[in-house]
This record gives sequence, C-alpha cells and structure tokens, in this order.
Amino acid sequence: MKILHTSDWHIGRTFHGHSTLAHLRVVLDSLVAAVREREIDVVAVAGDVFDSSMPSAESFAVLSSALRDIRDAGAQVVMTSGNHDSATRLGFQSEWATLSGIHIVTRPDQYLEPVIVDDEYGPVAFYGIPYLEPAIFRHHHPGSELRTHEQVLDFAMQAIRADVAARDTRSVVLSHCFVSNVAASGSDPATEATDVERDITSGGLNLVPVPVFDGPDYVALGHIHGRSMLSDRVRYSGAPLHYSFGEAGKPRGGWLVELDAGGLDTVEWVDLPVPRRLTVLTGELDDLVGSEEYAGFENDWVDAILTDRVRPMDAMRRLQDRFPYCAHLDYRPAVTAERSAETYRQRVEKKTDDQIVAGFLELVRNGVGPSDVEAALIRDVVAEQAAKEAAL
Repeated sequence: MKILHTSDWHIGRTFHGHSTLAHLRVVLDSLVAAVREREIDVVAVAGDVFDSSMPSAESFAVLSSALRDIRDAGAQVVMTSGNHDSATRLGFQSEWATLSGIHIVTRPDQYLEPVIVDDEYGPVAFYGIPYLEPAIFRHHHPGSELRTHEQVLDFAMQAIRADVAARDTRSVVLSHCFVSNVAASGSDPATEATDVERDITSGGLNLVPVPVFDGPDYVALGHIHGRSMLSDRVRYSGAPLHYSFGEAGKPRGGWLVELDAGGLDTVEWVDLPVPRRLTVLTGELDDLVGSEEYAGFENDWVDAILTDRVRPMDAMRRLQDRFPYCAHLDYRPAVTAERSAETYRQRVEKKTDDQIVAGFLELVRNGVGPSDVEAALIRDVVAEQAAKEAAL
C-alpha cells in the first residue's frame, strides 16, 4: 500500500495580507498529479486543513475541488482536524463523504473507529486522532488524569494499541501535536517552529515524547510546518506551502510511505512545487534597489532587512518598485551609536539651541548628526524663534 503523508494545508491563510489560495491550488494540483503518477492508495492529511475555524466559501471550494480530484486520481483520503480547524464545520456531512472514500475524522472519540483500507496483503487500519484539547477531552473521561496533551495522547494510544492487537493488522496513526525527540535525533522540531505553529502550546499544553506513539507501523504527524523525521516510522511532513518567512528554505512536499505484508517497507520524500520563493535580503536600501546582484529575486516574496545607519524615507515603496512582492520590512542598522550614561541635563548643559537640536538628531539617528542643509535649516529656525522672542 502506498500512502502520501501530508498535513497543515491551512486553506484560507494569508501571507502578509496576500491571499494564498491561488498558489495552494497549484500545489494541490501537483499533489493530485503525484497521486496519479505514483499510483498512491491513500492520502493522509494530519490536521489544520483550514486556517480558520470559520473558513470562507472559497476555502471550502478549494478543499472540495482537491478532494474530488484526489478521488478521481484513484486514492482514498483520511483527514483529521487540527487546532486551527472547527471540528464541527470540517466534519459536517463526513458520514456521507465516507461513502465516497473520503474519511474525515473530527469527533473526540473517533480515533476508536479506524478507517479500514485493504490491499493485496489484507487490511490496514488508519486511526485518526483529531486535535484533542485537554481541557475539553478530560471531561469525557472523569476517572483519568488528562491535563496535558501528553496524557491525552497516551490515553488515546493505549486504546489504539489494544484495538490493533485485537484486529492483528497493520496500522497507521494520524495526530496533530508537538512531538519532541531531542535525545534520539539531536534536533527538536518544537524548537524549529515558527510563529504560525507555536499557538498550540498556549494554556499549559506541553510537548509529547515520541514513545507515546510506540506500536503503529507508521505515525503521520501534523503541526510543524517543516518536514522532520523523529524515527523511521514517526515523521512530520510539514505544510505544502510556505506560510511564514521563518519557513524560507524548508522543502515543501510529503512522505510517500509504502507498507508491505510485514508493515513499514520504505519512506520516500516527494517534492511539491514552490509557486513563489521566499527570500530574505539584507543590506542598505540603495544597494538593494540598485544592484544587479538582486535581479534574480524580483519575483520572490521578499523580507527586506535594511542596515542603513539612518532609517531611509519611503523605504517600502522603493523596495516594492523593484520587488513587487516585498511583503515585510525590518530596520536593523549595521552601526548603532553608543548610549551615553549622562543625563539629559548634563548633555545639554552650556550648549546652544542649534547644538541641542543637532544632538537630538544624532541620538535618534544612530550617531549621524544633521547634514549641511539640515544644519543650516536648524540655524535659521532657531534664529527666527530667537528674533520672535526678542520682539515680545
């Protein structure tokens, strides 16, 4: 059996105010082509299908189109809700969708109802664990200690392992959570998370150790937007589209998982296209907008970090004249003035008014005082004000 593990589609998310729906359609069309070319049997989507609990009609249309095309290409779909999804909205009419081979798992107890897909070796049980909020889930099981995500998922996995043993079958689990494995891999996906993903830890929700997911032949994780392998059988696929400059450079795609008669056989990475690259450019404004060195980035999403000693005027407009998709601007001067320990009174003592103004400009402009033109203007204004005061 061939399974394509994906997650975090985030349909409807904007990128610095820009819609991503058109680009996501391109990526999902490529995913459908991979399903057809690779003869994939099941597409697994591990949560955060939508970006919002109240997705727009256009977002629903994108999802409907993608699911229809995946089925037309020959694969079934197993999909769970994530922390961004409304389980109720995503799961609406899921009972009828199941009849067409689209299995949407959103109810808190639905992980106990595996989706069974057969291949030449027999059945494979897919256990979808929807995002389970501990504060809500524990009220369904008052006799158990379920205050953290680790405890909740351990509770669910114990039931899943018992069911797998009773069925004596191969199994795949989908889960949307923060899983940590520093000791085994030397890296922790949680530390690589961007601002898009970190909100799952709010309210005391903590990390989940890899051993919680012992047992299944494969565990398809969602939530982290970069691909990660925690073990041969426990992996994050990452998001199919870049949703943050923090994700720049991370490949987009999914894991192609093959099961044979004995369980997990091979896992291969399948690349998906990047409709518009993410690029971070650092330098002085005049250099960024004038140098041919940056010509190759003019159609990218650009995050510009300006290092000018003095903050340039009208910087975003000038950047967008050259980089139409410049989406973010940050100012980090390469040289900063040392802050004096003197008080304001000590700094202005025995100084003329024009020297005080010049000193203020030097303070707020990282050590750069007024230009000759500015100095002349300051002298004229100070002299004019002095003349007015003398005439009173």
